[in-house]
Amino acid sequence: MTPEEKVAQLVGLWVGADASGGGVAPHQADMSGTVPAWSDVIAHGLGQLTRPFGTAPVDPVVAARSLAASQRDVVAASRFGIPAQVHEECLTGFAAWTATTYPTPLAWGASFDPDLVEEMATRIGASMRAAGVHQGLAPVLDVTRDYRWGRTEETIGEDPYLVGLVGAAYVRGLESTGVVATLKHFAGYSASRAGRNLAPVSMGPAELADVILPPFEVALRHGGARSVMHSYAEIDGVPAAADEWLLTDLLRGRWGFEGTVVADYFGVAFLQSLHGVAGSRGEAAGLALHAGVDVELPSVDAYGAPLLAALRDGAVDAALVDRALRRVLDQKAELGLLDEDWAPEPPAGDAVTLDDPVSQDVALRLARASVVLLENRDGVLPLAPGTRVAVVGPLADDPMAMLGCYTFPAHVGAQHPDVPMGVDVPSVLTALRERLGDVPTARGCDVESEDRSGIDAAVAAARDADVVVVAVGDRAGLFGRGTSGEGCDATDLHLPGQQGDLVRAVLATGTPVVLLLLTGRPYAVGDLAEGAAAVVQAFFPGQRGGQAVAEVLTGEVVPSGRLPVSMPRDPSGQPGTYLSQPLGRRSGVSDVDPTPLYPFGHGLSYTTFTWSGARALDGDVWPVDGTTRVAVDVTNDGDRAGTEVVQLYLHDPVASAVRPVVRLVGLARVDLAPGEGATVELTVHADLASFPRRDGTRVVEPGDVELRLARSSADAEHVVRLRVDGPVRTVGDDRHLLSTARVLPITGGR
Repeated sequence: MTPEEKVAQLVGLWVGADASGGGVAPHQADMSGTVPAWSDVIAHGLGQLTRPFGTAPVDPVVAARSLAASQRDVVAASRFGIPAQVHEECLTGFAAWTATTYPTPLAWGASFDPDLVEEMATRIGASMRAAGVHQGLAPVLDVTRDYRWGRTEETIGEDPYLVGLVGAAYVRGLESTGVVATLKHFAGYSASRAGRNLAPVSMGPAELADVILPPFEVALRHGGARSVMHSYAEIDGVPAAADEWLLTDLLRGRWGFEGTVVADYFGVAFLQSLHGVAGSRGEAAGLALHAGVDVELPSVDAYGAPLLAALRDGAVDAALVDRALRRVLDQKAELGLLDEDWAPEPPAGDAVTLDDPVSQDVALRLARASVVLLENRDGVLPLAPGTRVAVVGPLADDPMAMLGCYTFPAHVGAQHPDVPMGVDVPSVLTALRERLGDVPTARGCDVESEDRSGIDAAVAAARDADVVVVAVGDRAGLFGRGTSGEGCDATDLHLPGQQGDLVRAVLATGTPVVLLLLTGRPYAVGDLAEGAAAVVQAFFPGQRGGQAVAEVLTGEVVPSGRLPVSMPRDPSGQPGTYLSQPLGRRSGVSDVDPTPLYPFGHGLSYTTFTWSGARALDGDVWPVDGTTRVAVDVTNDGDRAGTEVVQLYLHDPVASAVRPVVRLVGLARVDLAPGEGATVELTVHADLASFPRRDGTRVVEPGDVELRLARSSADAEHVVRLRVDGPVRTVGDDRHLLSTARVLPITGGR
């Protein structure tokens, strides 16, 4: 292959499908402002096609036909006839018009149900595969560190164990369909200063090793992801796109990754334009290739003419291009793109259906599992039959309140207001009216506006009701066009706009209030929650989310969600998560109390569970190189079927490095009928008690520890005390990353 042919395989081209089915057209490049000629770009071949379905609302059958026509062009244009690899966004479903829209990742975390997330990802992958797409840019494995960050909604939560467990399940589902999963953003993106998007990251090696990296390691080893996307972040002066230690030494050398590393959009150019570590596009290309970035996305830029010039001048070693090319072609071979019988038509042909009843059912079940009941004073929920209910608030009758930033309607559809949404998304009000009849409503205020003129109408509706549901929260958008989403960072954690005052005005009526939070991040609602009769949290629960919320409010569904992030009490308190060291907790030497209003893992039910008989099944000695088993019996004492979530936390009181007070090391969802009991048995390897030392080694130290069987990070039901026994042991990269859980029925219940 000539240098031009080699480099052509290392770039993508952002395109949009032609609504006539005739092909794709290059997308207006956000960086350069120029539109390249299609024939010029594909003259020597093409590595990837960027988002042919996810750039504009086009009928999926027509878009698939356009894609096939364009693939024929790519094959015919160059000597080797290599098709392009096609990638799309798929964080909340295949990001294409009319495709099923699932709950956001923060809702996946709230479900504490990796099996259901894997089922969702399998449906997403199947729809992408049917349309001719090969690679999905998901999941996001960033661990949220500051809730003000706009992309908190895209994270699975604030705990690396939960993020890794659920993220790996998503990867397994997507990869099981033959679609390449792309882990992002590697690494550190979510730890930006002050929660600002694409801001500097202040982080030491221990936090990187213990909080940021583990989810990626889990998703590679337990999920089988075949691609990784570098982060925009720079840590200690080194941008991820130029970090050879991160992308080569660690990812490939120590972890054994053999897939492709792709650039976050425009990330290679950012080495010059934002980070200032390169003086030209050619120099940026050389830095990225040397670090281990194989493919530049979304369009041809640094890896185009600038890289070719650098190769001719000898500024970039041709061996780096060959290394990246080999990885790209290996993956294309895995996908069948180099097979002699490859055909451009997608497997589904002209039968591309992206939103079907099975997918909608999965979306509904995940939405139901993700709704979190935070407070329920005097049993106001579920709503009793015959109760006069009013529903007020800016999100009461807004379908977009169900959808996160990376859903197609919010991400792309917002730019095409004259085009229908493409999927049916009932609002909470619509779903409640289907169950309760003509429910009165009033908007009260907008999500962001300072206009208070509608609050009086909401107050009047509340006074005439027995119970009032106040639906408040976020509107997802991009780069300032919303209150949550990429580039929509918050200065503090007050509810946006006048929503807090709306809730206070309704509370003042004396009518019992159900505070319904439809958000992309946790907000500090301490004073509002104190006056509410009930508080319900849903994190952008997807196209069937309105139905799921209504089912929880009316009691058709017993809530089982748990918080994947802590709910802060004070809007202006210092940002922090439950993974804090002792100095991060409340103390007498500061007047800032970081204690959350509701802790990580918290969630209530409409039934009650009794935990008993906590025990260490292998005695009180835990070998430094072995496993220990703990068990607890859980019984449903109520009169309704329900789901309990047993959480296991490690507390290490004395260590050679400062440790978080508690951290999650295991979990199990337990479905129980009334009167039914089960034994939950968790097996934990000592590797999960390991931590990084200052010299970079990871060790397990002997000493006393506690395994806390808990309902949340702050509510331990039982404590099992153990002695980790043996010499200090250095842990390698083959360490155990996850515990295992068994749920065994107890016979002879009541």
